[in-house]
Amino acid sequence: MASLQLCDGYLLSKPSVSPRFRLPQRITHRLIPKASASPPPPSSSSSLSLTRRDLLYQSAAVSLSLSSIVGPAKADEQLSEWERVFLPIDPGVVLLDIAFVPDEPSRGFLLGTRQTLLETKDGGNTWAPRSIPSAEEEDFNYRFNSISFKGKEGWIIGKPAILLYTADAGENWDRIPLSSQLPGDMVFIEATGEKSAEMVTDEGAIYVTSNKGYNWKAAIQETVSATLNRTVSSGISGASYYTGTFSAVNRSPDGRYVAVSSRGNFFLTWEPGQPYWQPHNRAVARRIQNMGWRADGGLWLLVRGGGLYLSKGTGISEDFDEVPVQSRGFGILDVGYRSEEEAWAAGGSGILLRTRNGGKSWNRDKAADNIAANLYAVKFVDDKKGFVLGNDGVLLRYVG
Repeated sequence: MASLQLCDGYLLSKPSVSPRFRLPQRITHRLIPKASASPPPPSSSSSLSLTRRDLLYQSAAVSLSLSSIVGPAKADEQLSEWERVFLPIDPGVVLLDIAFVPDEPSRGFLLGTRQTLLETKDGGNTWAPRSIPSAEEEDFNYRFNSISFKGKEGWIIGKPAILLYTADAGENWDRIPLSSQLPGDMVFIEATGEKSAEMVTDEGAIYVTSNKGYNWKAAIQETVSATLNRTVSSGISGASYYTGTFSAVNRSPDGRYVAVSSRGNFFLTWEPGQPYWQPHNRAVARRIQNMGWRADGGLWLLVRGGGLYLSKGTGISEDFDEVPVQSRGFGILDVGYRSEEEAWAAGGSGILLRTRNGGKSWNRDKAADNIAANLYAVKFVDDKKGFVLGNDGVLLRYVG
C-alpha cells in the first residue's frame, strides 16, 4: 500500500567521537586481565616497568576495541524490533519513498529530497548512492517523490516534473518526456503491468499509460478543483471555491484512492470507473493529517495533534471511532500494516506505536523516543521486510 506525505526536514548534526573517549566498564573488563584476589607481592623495578612488546600489545588491543565501537555503521542502534540504518547522504535530506524489485527481492531503491537516490542489493542492510545522468543534465535539484516496481519494470517521479523508467530492475533508467500542460505536481506513481503505470498529481488528475509513458490517458474527467467548484452545493465543509491541493494520497491494493485536502478540512475518495473524485466531510473536529487503507479494506484517519481513528467496517465510510494512543501530543503522520492484525504508526519526535489486534489498542515503543527526527512514512514490503522513513536521513529497518 503506497503512501506519500510532503514535508520538510531539519539539520541533524552527525555524531562525533571525542578524543577523550572512555571505554564502558564491561568492555574494560574484557580487555584487561582480572586482578588477583590478594594484594600483589612486592616486585623489583624491572617487573614494574612495561617492556616495549607489552606496550605495543596493550595499545593494539585498545585500538582494536575502539575500532569495533566506533567503526563504520550499517544497521545499528536496535530499537526493540527496529534498527537504524545510517545512510551516505547529506544532513537535512527527507526520505520520501522506498521500493524493492519483486523479481530481485534483495534489490531496492530509496528516494528523498535533494535528488537523493540510494540503492541496496542486500535487502536494505546497506545503501549506496545512485546517479542518473539524464536527471543531472539540467540545473535542477529534484525532489524524488514516488517509486514503484512490477516485475523488473520500475518508475520514479519527482518535482520539478521528471519521469524515469527502467525495464531491467534499475540497472538503467530512461527519462521519459512529459507534457508541460500536466495539471499540478506528480506525487504518486504505481506500476501496474508491462510498460503500464498509474500516476496522480496533487490537483487530483489521474493518468494511466500502457506504452512506457509516452502516452497518458486521463482516468478521471476533471481535477478536484473543477469538481468541487462545479458542485458548490455539495454540502462539503470547506469545499466551495476550492483551489488547494492534496496534502496526502494513498492507494489500496485494488486501485482505490483516498486523499486529504491541503487544509485537512475534508477528504476525497475515488474508485476505478468513477468519473470524478467523491468528497466527504470529516467526521472529527480536528483537521485531518493523513488517511490510508487498513489491511482489511477499511480506512484509518490521523488528525493533527496525535489522534487516530478507524472507520467502522470495511470500504469507504464517513463513520469513524477514535482509538486511544500514547502520542504525547506529537502528531502521528503515517500507519503501515504488517498483517491484518499488526500495524505500526509513526510520527513527530520519534513516535513509534504498534497494534497487534487490528488497531483496537496501541503500545508505544519507548526506545524510539531517542530518535531525534520526525518519522513520516511506514512501508512494509511484506511481513518480514519493513522500513520507517524520516527527516535528516533517518531510516529504520524492521528486524522482527
